Parts: sequence; C-alpha cells; structure tokens
Amino acid sequence: MTTSNKKIRAAILGASGYTGAELVRLLQRHPYVEIVVMTADRKAGQSIGRVFPHLSEQGLPELMAISDVEWAGLELDVVFCALPHATSQRIIKGILHDTGHGFIDEMIIETPEDYANAIKGSVKVIDLSADFRLRDAETYANWYGGEHGALELQKEAVYGLCEHYREEIKGARLVACPGCYPTAALLALIPLMKERNISKDGIIIDAKSGVSGAGRSLKEANLFTEVSEAMHPYGIASHRHAPEIEQELSKAYGEKMLVTFTPHIVPMNRGELETIYVNLEEGFSADDLRITLENYYKNEPFVSILEEGITPATRNVRGSNNAQIAVFADRVPGRAIVIAAIDNLVKGSSGQAIQCMNLMFGFDESLSLEQIALFP
Repeated sequence: MTTSNKKIRAAILGASGYTGAELVRLLQRHPYVEIVVMTADRKAGQSIGRVFPHLSEQGLPELMAISDVEWAGLELDVVFCALPHATSQRIIKGILHDTGHGFIDEMIIETPEDYANAIKGSVKVIDLSADFRLRDAETYANWYGGEHGALELQKEAVYGLCEHYREEIKGARLVACPGCYPTAALLALIPLMKERNISKDGIIIDAKSGVSGAGRSLKEANLFTEVSEAMHPYGIASHRHAPEIEQELSKAYGEKMLVTFTPHIVPMNRGELETIYVNLEEGFSADDLRITLENYYKNEPFVSILEEGITPATRNVRGSNNAQIAVFADRVPGRAIVIAAIDNLVKGSSGQAIQCMNLMFGFDESLSLEQIALFP
C-alpha cells in the first residue's frame, strides 16, 4: 500500500458508455482516487446524473468534449481510456509521447508550441479498447482493418490480466485491458497450458454474454425485440477476440496455436459464461486440471475454483470483480469441460482496469473492488 494519503487524479475518456459508468461507480468507492475529468463527446455539457441517474449526487464533474478540456495544469496521474478502437491509439499517442509528459487532445506532439497545452507531469494510461492488446502489428491490421498508428506504444503496452502479468503491470505506464471473452477464457486455460495438462489442439470455447457486451450505441441487432426471448451467435469464426485468446495461450504453451471460438448474445444485461472443451494430455484427468487451477489461484482475491460438482453461473458474479471456474469430466474419454463465469462489465472490463490501476500505484489490489455479487 502506498504511504501517501494524497488522492491520485483520474480522467475517464468515454464516460457515457457502459464501461465508463462502471468505472465511475467503482472509483467512487476508492479512498485514494479523485475523478477530475470525464469526457463524452455526444453527451458533452450534461451532468453524469442526467446520463446515468444512478450516479446522481456524486459531486462529479460535468461531461465534456475532449477538445474542450483545458488540459494544462490538470496534473493527472491516471487516464482511463474507454473509447472505440482506432480512436484510442490516437489519443494515447498524445498522452504517452516519447517524453512521457504530455497530452495534446487528438494531436501528435511535433513542435515546441504543441507543448503549450500539455498536462504537466507523468501520467499512466489504462486502455479499455482493443488498440494495444495485440502485440503483432500485422495481426492487428488483419483483424481491425487498418495499420496501427502507435506501433512503439503497441510494443510497450502490458497486457492487463493481473493474475498472470502482475509484476509487469506494476511498472507499466500503459496497460491494455483484456477483452471480456479473453479474460474468462485465459483465466481458465493459461495454467492448464503452462502445465501441459491439456493439448493445444481441439480447444472449443463456447461463449455467451449479456447484451451490454456489445456497447451502448444504437444497433438494430441489440434492440429489445431482437434479443429478448432469444439467443444467437455472432462473429462466427471471425470475432476479434479470437486472436487475442490465441496470442496469450500460444505464449503460455510456447507454440503457436488456434482455438475454435464462438460468442453468443443472451437476453440479459450483464454477465458472461464460457463452456470450454479440451483434450486431456495423456495421464491427466479432470481432477488433475482442478488441482492445477487451485494451486495457481489459491492466493488470488478474485478467482475461485469451485468444488467438484458445483457449476459456475453469471448470477454468482453479477456486479462483482470475481471469476468462478469449474472443471468437469466429459463422458467422451480423454476430454474435459472447463466452465468460467465473470461479469463482463466488471472483471471483464472496468473492474479489471481498476485492479490494474491499484497495482500501478501501489494500492491494495482489491481496493474499491471488494463488493460481493448481487444475488438474486
């Protein structure tokens, strides 16, 4: 824990989205953080209480357009970037110019005059978009439809899966928060890959998420009549979280690998459940997988390995930063079923971002994330 009682000053870029709202909700409980700037271009000039009535009476700053913020003199310590991909990399390239001391709206610092409006002092950035998750520039270009605009920062970014990159996150100035689907899959699979309990071939990830995972913008496919009383797959064999999962599993296993990953939208607001089918390596059983996971996560504050026969459920993690994982033997010999549940907006996004922030600033990792799941 840091010895200073001085609050760190935080900005939230993109505060009017679901992840932005969760950042505000959770950070308001943090004793060492003060939110001093919130941007939301489409909601600029409005109070956060008008956009999200549940956040009224919190004494928060008014929402602003990024271009209207007077950055000079803000002395920010941390910026949470909850903007769309491609937008984030332009903004963050200004925040983390090679000096590490400046931010200019959406511009790149090129001349001495550009520093006139720069934030004074160093600042750390936690990006919740996909812009810095993929380490390979060609992979990013192939999956996101364009060249990356901040390649040096892409190489520098630390992947924000706290349970597996804790020490790297502590010293980072730029953290790329994992996607929600990868978070659940990687927590369940990385230990099993590292210990060679399962084969790298034949992994099937059947993933289901609440509608909030698709964001807050208006989309026909997310209308009530489109999602209510129904469930549908999307991004079949083409979802952008697939290369992110493969990147981290390949690193854990030490060999390049592919997975079969299919996401689904289910008619609930939040929550995520993944049913993962794996081939056991010779000599290993489902019980061995459970033991491996228990050993890896026995001291982790937010990951629970459930007892044999108990099934994870989204209702058991709703509103919390917790992840539940369980292992079952398949009736097919040589296979096992691993099930993981998280809240896509908390452990899968904003809660994990705050967990990273706590590590970066020397706070207790669980600070402001201690809430138990809301049930029923």
